[in-house]
Amino acid sequence: MALKSFKPYTKSTRGTVLVNKEGLWRGKPYKPLTSVNNSSKGRNNLGRITSRNHGGGHKQKYREIDFYRKKLDLIGEVERIEYDPNRSCYIMLIKFEDGEKFYYLAPQKIKVGDKIQNGSNSEIKIGNCLPLRDIPVGINIHNVELQPGAGGKIARAAGASVTISGIDGNYSIIKMTSGEVRKIDSRSVATIGVLSNPDQKNIKIGKAGRSRWLGRRPHTRGVVMNPVDHPHGGGEGRTAGGRHPVSPTGQSAKGLKTRDNKRTDKFIIRRRKKKRS
Repeated sequence: MALKSFKPYTKSTRGTVLVNKEGLWRGKPYKPLTSVNNSSKGRNNLGRITSRNHGGGHKQKYREIDFYRKKLDLIGEVERIEYDPNRSCYIMLIKFEDGEKFYYLAPQKIKVGDKIQNGSNSEIKIGNCLPLRDIPVGINIHNVELQPGAGGKIARAAGASVTISGIDGNYSIIKMTSGEVRKIDSRSVATIGVLSNPDQKNIKIGKAGRSRWLGRRPHTRGVVMNPVDHPHGGGEGRTAGGRHPVSPTGQSAKGLKTRDNKRTDKFIIRRRKKKRS
């Protein structure tokens, strides 16, 4: 896939850069693997806003992706590769020998007609899913389980992947793009390859309307609010807040460590890299 720019017929097309979706399935999704996707609009079960600036967006069906890859030792064929409005990478529809179909995350360089397989007996090939103990060191993997049988949790976004950097007893040592190195049970499964649509990070929205299609509402800065509405609000004339940045509820917005999960601290060998200021 490549990036697509537009002639400057309007102010928005002058700056718009999108991903060229040529070669993707142009029809509707496979209906048995779709469900209603009711937008929460940032509200909780009581109808109160818990995540600001969310709402609207284009109506869309949810594609039910199989992150578990439990269809073992059967050969599946890639029927088509599709755009999924619910995630940044593409998805692929797989038809197995017994006729059953599943949606999987699509890695780069996979094509319609390719064969894939899940399980320990699979070869080391893009799209195949194996336990970490059966994958050689240095191979790019995605959709990695944190716990055996819990479904893929790590590296599920466009262009994402992690690598196996070593073995430590019953654990595999995983190095992530952020620089974090951690141990994961070697019985957990992962899929070979780097995820599709790596150019997603290079797109330019181009106009406010496209953000609204994605469900993003306008964002109002705290410093232009009144003190009753935000901790940064108030003051005579223009002010820059007068305090360290915080959220509307007073939670520190920059730099404060909020991780509180001592149960899994023992699995983290090296923390992720700190951003340079």
